[in-house]
Amino acid sequence: MRPGRITPGVVRIGNTVRRPASPGTSELLHLLEARGFAGAPRYLGLDEEGRDILSYLEGEVGAFQRWQNDQLAAFGRLLRAFHDATRSGPNKVICHHDPGPNNAVFQDNLPVALIDFDTAAPGSPLEDLGYAAWTWCIASKHNDPARQAAQVRALADAYDATPPQRNALVDAVLERQSRNVRFWTETSAAVTPEQRADRIAWSRREHDFTSTHRKTFEAHLQAAGLFEG
Repeated sequence: MRPGRITPGVVRIGNTVRRPASPGTSELLHLLEARGFAGAPRYLGLDEEGRDILSYLEGEVGAFQRWQNDQLAAFGRLLRAFHDATRSGPNKVICHHDPGPNNAVFQDNLPVALIDFDTAAPGSPLEDLGYAAWTWCIASKHNDPARQAAQVRALADAYDATPPQRNALVDAVLERQSRNVRFWTETSAAVTPEQRADRIAWSRREHDFTSTHRKTFEAHLQAAGLFEG
């Protein structure tokens, strides 16, 4: 686990990470451990300053870049395993809510763990799958919708998305892009006005790009043989 980009006061000490205490994070990590999910830090208690102690995960944290299909597939399986470990109903899980490559730990060039559960909360699997499809596969600056649509399909295949989930996946991407605009408009995170404006503008560009090419994205999901139009 690495210092988060939003939560202040997260530091590494030896083979542990110390961070401001969060009952929600400790409860979630206990649940994941109890259910045998290995792709997250372990919760080790509180230190003398009242901070949470988490195990440090060896590896590299991802970035926003182009990924290969094997990397997308590995993350799709990881996200599905995380959801299955937290599932309390057919369409109710604990969502990470920020499952981008910047919150994944890589070993041997493949994502093996999730970190930074500050925004985790109950929700629909599509909330995370839509955000992952965006941040792992879609980038307007590359302007190659066919390649990106194929990668969204690869992610959905590895996640083993159901036909209804595939039907709704593009809408889930668009909703998360719109939500990102609202988040950076309303958040109290310590960013400069310029950084806030840049992130809002970026989210809007991504929404426009996805909306413009939604038929391409949907056609590739349909090509998987599971799309119900």
